[in-house]
Amino acid sequence: MNQVIESLLSRKSVRAYEERAIPEEIKETIIKSAMRAPTAGNQMLYSIVEVADQKSREVLVRTCDDQPFIAKAPFVLLFLADYQRWFDYFMVAGVPELCKEKGEPLRKPEEGDLLLACCDALIAAHAAVVAAESMGIGTCYIGDIMENYEEHRELFDLPQYVFPIAMVCFGYPTEQQKERPQPERYKQEYVVFKDKYRRLSKEEFDDMFKSTNDRLFGSNGSIKGAENYGQHMYIKKFDSAFSKEANRSVQEILKNWK
Repeated sequence: MNQVIESLLSRKSVRAYEERAIPEEIKETIIKSAMRAPTAGNQMLYSIVEVADQKSREVLVRTCDDQPFIAKAPFVLLFLADYQRWFDYFMVAGVPELCKEKGEPLRKPEEGDLLLACCDALIAAHAAVVAAESMGIGTCYIGDIMENYEEHRELFDLPQYVFPIAMVCFGYPTEQQKERPQPERYKQEYVVFKDKYRRLSKEEFDDMFKSTNDRLFGSNGSIKGAENYGQHMYIKKFDSAFSKEANRSVQEILKNWK
């Protein structure tokens, strides 16, 4: 098994880091790796912001669901879905005049363009994660950056066609983090299908989540009113305040984008 596969199969999110800086040459390698990621039409519909300012990091601790390790991570990168750069280029390249000559309306970025830019940004983010992990640097995605769009827009001076889709914290993991077991993944048969999508039966769901249900509910009976893992995740994640804020925030970017 080669080093890349070993790195991918052993990866886990790391939220506690040694108090040592990541060398600048390694940071540069991580960013270069991100910029070599697959991208739609070689457009690179993303921008990357290194969040080095400590005051900004402290704000992010609060706006990203009170996660103190964000402020302590040696290296933090913000990945932005970005159609602003191309739309600005269209303007300076004379596209409005071209459309006028052709008698056609000028098209502006729409929802599909946003999703494509999100894909580009996320692919770049994961290339950065894979590069970092291969060099012994732990990583943690912060999806909560999608929340509080108005505040993040002001914090990072984001124009209309730019949306913060992901943030990643990087750092050398502590010994405790190295020894912490990997979280469980579900059986492949319930995730990977051939040719067509397949919905799962109750029996298959029972099997899929059996070990998790046994671990969480085997001796507890119930957790905050939930009697199984499905109810637990509905309360803890899907119907949580932060999920509702994420949806409100994404609805705001969609209104602003349009």
